Amino acid sequence: MKAPEPELTHKQRRALAALVSEPTLTRAAQAARVSEVTLYRWLRQPAFASAHSQAVGETFRAALGAVQQASQQAIQTLLDVMSDAAAAPNTRVAAARAVLDTALKAHERQEIDERLTAIEQRLAAEQGGRTDAEGSALAA
Repeated sequence: MKAPEPELTHKQRRALAALVSEPTLTRAAQAARVSEVTLYRWLRQPAFASAHSQAVGETFRAALGAVQQASQQAIQTLLDVMSDAAAAPNTRVAAARAVLDTALKAHERQEIDERLTAIEQRLAAEQGGRTDAEGSALAA
């Protein structure tokens, strides 16, 4: 997690850490040793809200990275079960269905990404080639 905004107090930085690690606002307040009212008030302050949003985004990206790393092992497990002649037929079918569903979703996602990229490139060309750092067309 990146360092929070410098204008935040030590208590606010501790509260940010609690907000992204605790399952509820009540537990986050307890962990940060502040009241729930204080957390709600801080969440309405632009600097704290921005730092909270950034912290949540970074936490989510880290979790997504872990899931992506584990996905190869998960697919291999499904393939192993699917091809295991000793496994029950319904188990093999369930594994095969999961593999096919995953492949279909990945294919659909790739098609959508390709179509979106083509649309963005066409839009950029129509707007005189103005794009952002990721190649997406910028509004005029």
